[in-house]
Amino acid sequence: MTTQPEPVIFTLEQANAALEVIRPLVEQILQIRERLLEKRPLVWPVLAKAAGNGGSQLASQVEVEFERLDRLVRQVRATGAVLKDINTGLVDFPALRDGQMVFLCWKFGEPQVLFWHEVDDGFAGRRPV
Repeated sequence: MTTQPEPVIFTLEQANAALEVIRPLVEQILQIRERLLEKRPLVWPVLAKAAGNGGSQLASQVEVEFERLDRLVRQVRATGAVLKDINTGLVDFPALRDGQMVFLCWKFGEPQVLFWHEVDDGFAGRRPV
């Protein structure tokens, strides 16, 4: 049986400092996502056909992009932050507020961590820090 590592608990200052590493990673994730979406009308038929033919150059390019995306997501997670949404660049940081577990919440484009929410509330429950 494997044990899960204890979650990193961030202070507001630590979460904002972690953005120095996380912000460029999320920016790259969003760029890859955009490139993949742009290729989607071309890629899906090629992937379906390639599955039976052993591949294509376009399918190989998409595979490389997915591998890069996976590496970047793992790098974000390695900081202890939680990448909640690769469509918007939403990242949560486990934190304690009045002794309760909450998430400090940052969305790509925001200058710093400006919000928090209860663990079960999600983005809709964001409140200013």
